[in-house]
Amino acid sequence: MTFPYLDIIIRSVAVYFFMTIALRIFGKKELSQLNTADVILILLISNSVQNAMVGPDTSLTGGLIAALVLFVINFIIKKLTRKYKTLSNILLDKPEVLIHDGKLDFKALSRLDISDEELKEAMREHGIEFFKNVKLAMLEIDGTISIISEDQNQLKQTHYKRRHNRKNLQKF
Repeated sequence: MTFPYLDIIIRSVAVYFFMTIALRIFGKKELSQLNTADVILILLISNSVQNAMVGPDTSLTGGLIAALVLFVINFIIKKLTRKYKTLSNILLDKPEVLIHDGKLDFKALSRLDISDEELKEAMREHGIEFFKNVKLAMLEIDGTISIISEDQNQLKQTHYKRRHNRKNLQKF
């Protein structure tokens, strides 16, 4: 006797990995980086893959099993990425150096699509006027830009999220 919902479990796992890989390939680190078009795309994709997960079973039980599988697989992946560095390196992004000792990393800025105006805005919010006064600026894995100044007395801490619209940084 086979488990009646095994097909839903297998389909849900396949869709989960497809979506994880697709988001990784298309460069979205966090949901906070999604613009309106990205959110619409995600909603439409979720609707389009819903049948791929549950197949002909459109019952409440089938839907709940698919959702449960997604939660479980996400939980397992988080645990595994914390335990295994290799898996973490494959699935998770790394912080990126944007400025080191006052020198901008133009290759990283270009690859990450961060303008000097974005950096200047983050620096102003940190109370820093010139690039030369930045000891280290990092794009963190959660999408925030962290800045450490040359001024050791500066204790101000602020957090920013990158956005893909006109207002690229948001103070939190």
